[in-house]
Amino acid sequence: MSRKRLVLFLIAIFALALFVGCGSSDDSSDEGSSSSDGATTASSCAPGDLNTFKDGVLTIGTDSPAYPPYFEDDDPTNGKGFESALGYAIAGELGFNDSQVEWTTVPFDASYRPGPKDFDFDLNQISITPDREKAVSFSVPYYTANQAVLVKKGSDLDGITSLDDLKDASIGVQVGTTSLTAVEDQIQPNSDPKIFNNSNDVVTAFKQDQVDAIVVDLPTAIYLRDAELSGTVVAGQFEQEGGDQWGALMTKDSDLKGCVDKAINTLKENGTLEEITNQWMADSAKAPMLS
Repeated sequence: MSRKRLVLFLIAIFALALFVGCGSSDDSSDEGSSSSDGATTASSCAPGDLNTFKDGVLTIGTDSPAYPPYFEDDDPTNGKGFESALGYAIAGELGFNDSQVEWTTVPFDASYRPGPKDFDFDLNQISITPDREKAVSFSVPYYTANQAVLVKKGSDLDGITSLDDLKDASIGVQVGTTSLTAVEDQIQPNSDPKIFNNSNDVVTAFKQDQVDAIVVDLPTAIYLRDAELSGTVVAGQFEQEGGDQWGALMTKDSDLKGCVDKAINTLKENGTLEEITNQWMADSAKAPMLS
């Protein structure tokens, strides 16, 4: 091949490479645009687009036993009780009918441990706290609960008017709860509160006179007074500093959070959440405020 032909051949090869390179860049740009549009479309909250624990099923967790007023007859599936009704209402907003909802047992203190979950979200009066949010994600709040003090009717603590009246009391509370934080931070009793592993142990200790008072969230105190601990009275309620807001608990950074938030906000806006709250939690207003 002559020198002239070699130069022309090399020029042609270079021009071809330049053309192919430009075409490749344009194609990549188009694909990036399509991918972006696809990601936006995939954010739908329709059941078929949700990354649920089981395909076509919404799995909701809660503890067992499941107490009123959150659940009735220890049966989350019957739709009765505040959180049972709320679970089905959220499911409905997400496009699931009642037959597509499954409930699973999740112990309270296990729900907010780090790691994968065998449910889509958990409804169990779980307060939203910064420490818990390090391991799990929460929905927007669906309820704000006060703390309450349950005592024996006719005891020295029956008729108290302030938190200072509890300074010398022996107080029972469940481990890992915001009630324990409230006792330590706001009541600040002269002796350490007695801490128990679960609510049943707290109740047993109260029955056996191991403690003078129980501190729990107000709806639970109302239930214990009316259903489990005869001869008791809710001495009063008090707001917890920073509020005690409950949220639906999910795996950390769950894909479902945005859709669950949207469902709860819709229930707030259309009045359904207020109706559910009034139906199942109305008795909460009967306890006097303590300061």
